[in-house]
Amino acid sequence: MTIQTLKITSLRNLGAVELQPVKGINLLFGENGSGKSSVLEAIHLMGLARSFRSHRIKPVIQHDHSQCTVFAKVDNRSGLYSVGVSRGTEAELRVHINGSTPSGLHELAELVPLQLITPSTFSLLDGAPKLRRQFLDWGVFHVEQGFHIAWKRMQRALKQRNTLLRRGNIDRSQLSVWDAEFISASHLVDNYRADYIARFIPVWESVLAKILDVPDISLSYYRGWDRSADFSEVLAASVDRDIAQGFTQYGPQRADLRVKIGRANAADYLSRGQQKLVVSALKIAQGAFFTEESKRPCIYLIDDLPSELDKTHRRLVCELLRDLDFQVFITCVERESLADFVGAGPAKLFHVEHGNVMEYDEIQTLANCQV
Repeated sequence: MTIQTLKITSLRNLGAVELQPVKGINLLFGENGSGKSSVLEAIHLMGLARSFRSHRIKPVIQHDHSQCTVFAKVDNRSGLYSVGVSRGTEAELRVHINGSTPSGLHELAELVPLQLITPSTFSLLDGAPKLRRQFLDWGVFHVEQGFHIAWKRMQRALKQRNTLLRRGNIDRSQLSVWDAEFISASHLVDNYRADYIARFIPVWESVLAKILDVPDISLSYYRGWDRSADFSEVLAASVDRDIAQGFTQYGPQRADLRVKIGRANAADYLSRGQQKLVVSALKIAQGAFFTEESKRPCIYLIDDLPSELDKTHRRLVCELLRDLDFQVFITCVERESLADFVGAGPAKLFHVEHGNVMEYDEIQTLANCQV
C-alpha cells in the first residue's frame, strides 16, 4: 500500500494541504504545534475514519469549519484507488472508495492497512489488556479472512448474554441458547488468534533481536480462560458469579498478550527506551508478517520516534524500516535528529510550519548530517 497523493482540508490547523509522498521514508519536521502530528492524524482518519489523538471529532475539525476532509490516491498493488473520508462536527461520516460508498468501515481498513507508533503506544506493555487485544486482532483481521465474521458473531452473542445476566429474573433456557452461540463463536475466534500468534512470535523475536538484546524475554497468548479447561464447563461453573456481577467473566473478550522477562512483566524491568524498542519491534514485526502473508506492504505512521532513543538504536530502527519496503511517515521537532532515517532508498523531507507543509530540497544534506 502506497499513498501517491494526499490532500487534507480543515483538519486541526491544516487548512488546505497537499503532499506527494514517496514510497519509502517521509520525514516531517517542525516546531511543536506546527501540524506534524496532524498530517499523521489525517492519514489515520483516511484509513480508519477516526483520529488516534481524540475520541471526539470536534477538536479534529478546524475552528469555524463544519467538516474536515482527507482525500488520497493509493496504490495497493492490485490497482489505483481514490479514497475520500469526511467528518462533520455533528459526527457525520462520509466515505468513498473509487466514488462508491463501502458496505462497512472494514473495507476501508482492508484497503489502507496502517501501523501507528506514538508515545502512547507504550501502553501496549503496561496498559489495559484491551489495547493488546486490539493489536492482536488487527493482525488476525488482516491475514485471516474468516476472523471478522467470527469476531462479530462472538461480540453479538456476548452482548446478548450480558443483557440477560443483568436481568433480575434470568431465563435459564434463553441463556443456554446464547451460551451455545457464544461458545461456538469463541472457539473460532480463539483458534484464529492462537494460530496467528504462533506464526507471529518467531517474526517478532527476529525483529527484536536486531534492535535490542534482552535475555529471556518472551511473548505469549492468554485466550481468556484456562487453556486446560473446556469453555462450556468454564461458563457453566461461573454462571452464578456472572449473574451476580452482571457480565461474562471468561471468554475471548478477556484475551491478552503477555510480554515477560522470565516470569515477570517486562514493563517492570525495562527502561523507557527499551520499552519503546520492544513496542516498535511488535509494530514492525506485525507489518512484516502482514506483508509476508498478504504480499502487500502497510503504511507506518510514527510520531516522534527519535525521542528517548539514542543514535545507535535510531539507526537500527531506521535500517529495519528501510529494509522492509514500507511507506513510512515520521515526525520530529529537529530535522537533524531524523538524519538516521535517510540512507539508501527513497526519502523525502517536509517542513511543517503554521499548518503549511512544504517539501524540502535538502534531503541529501540531511543524509550527511552527523547526530
